[in-house]
Amino acid sequence: MTVMPSESGGRRLVVVGASWGGLDAVGTVLADLDPDSSPPVAVAQHRADLGEDALARALQGRTRMRVVEAHDKAAIEPGAVYLAPPDYHLLVEDGHFALSLEPPVRYSRPSIDALFESAADVYGESVVAVLLTGANDDGTRGMRAVKRAGGLALVQDPSTAVRPEMPASAIAAGLADRVLGLPAIAAAINDLGAAV
Repeated sequence: MTVMPSESGGRRLVVVGASWGGLDAVGTVLADLDPDSSPPVAVAQHRADLGEDALARALQGRTRMRVVEAHDKAAIEPGAVYLAPPDYHLLVEDGHFALSLEPPVRYSRPSIDALFESAADVYGESVVAVLLTGANDDGTRGMRAVKRAGGLALVQDPSTAVRPEMPASAIAAGLADRVLGLPAIAAAINDLGAAV
């Protein structure tokens, strides 16, 4: 079943951005997600190429959601987590993902800003953006696009982050709807899914 954007907010897409310290942070959030109620999740994490599907395998052991590296034109399906492959931007299109080799954004490819902005363009108020630990300000511009589209912005409490700079940047810009610890982020996503 493909999830299509809905102006009523009846369908949601969760987009997650993480950098330094992100493997554990993303894993902690995914661990508590309910595959029967969670919206689909797309993740842009700054990372080295550790081999095909290495990050997917590492995260799959921590969640009941299905974790895969996204492929170009892959349909967006509920109960799944889609990871940006190394050195590709992950973009959201109408009902599916696209991969891009456009130049790095804020020195990063995949770019959190690129994922968040494309999700905001397609899903509007139905996008939920989650910004986690990281050592730069990638994600702040994308969060701004999500907020302009009427979406929800969840930001990790910087005091709980391995590197606080990325979540602190979004908070300083006044973009966070909620500042939460990692288990509370998962609970908030589950609550959104239950409300659909």
